[in-house]
Amino acid sequence: MYIPTMLGSPLFQLIFFTKLGQFAHAESRDFYIVGNSVQVCAMSSVYAMTMAVANERWFGTLGPLLASPANRAAVFLGRAVPVLANGLLVSAFAFGAGVVLLGFRPGLGSAPALALIVLVTVTSCTCFGMLLGSIGLRAKDFFFAANLAYFLMLLFCGVNVPLDSLPGWMSGIGRCLPLTHGIAAAREVASGQSLPSVSGLVWTELEIGAVYAAAAYLLFRLLERESRRTAVLDAY
Repeated sequence: MYIPTMLGSPLFQLIFFTKLGQFAHAESRDFYIVGNSVQVCAMSSVYAMTMAVANERWFGTLGPLLASPANRAAVFLGRAVPVLANGLLVSAFAFGAGVVLLGFRPGLGSAPALALIVLVTVTSCTCFGMLLGSIGLRAKDFFFAANLAYFLMLLFCGVNVPLDSLPGWMSGIGRCLPLTHGIAAAREVASGQSLPSVSGLVWTELEIGAVYAAAAYLLFRLLERESRRTAVLDAY
């Protein structure tokens, strides 16, 4: 299932939107290649991180976890590491496909900066997945929430439509989500800009991720305390 889900779906998403944009003469080819190559990291970061947390309840292992003296922050961060690595792999695969199949040719000097920006963006998306996973500890259908979040990010974060072309309320929401600033920074670097010139966008992306991580941790602890009183996390 890994190849069609984590590699096949991002590949066809990349090709579809790039060719559609070229046919419509809406934006440049690189606009779609960079946007989708960064965005597909959410395939891992959102889905996998949501399931890594919320599946504790589904598989009946949440009780022993909450009864253990393990540091909750360590539990969250430990589960984020393989998700983060997988998100980087998926984005790297999409960029590679853009080079091989679609003629994407960023300057060689931009590769390290692009890699750093993707790392920050994947981290931010993983933190967002942590929050969705914490919500999934209480919600009955957490996979629906992950699906909804993934496709809303595709719409709101300027992946295939520039933020300036979206209605004001949509672009406002997009600027509060992960991906948006990372994609903007990656596009600037791919077009020849230096990393220091986009440092504001990179820091904003990192700060958004930190906010989502803090919210996820606080929500998890809140639900944990509630579960000790009412056993609500073990009820479906």
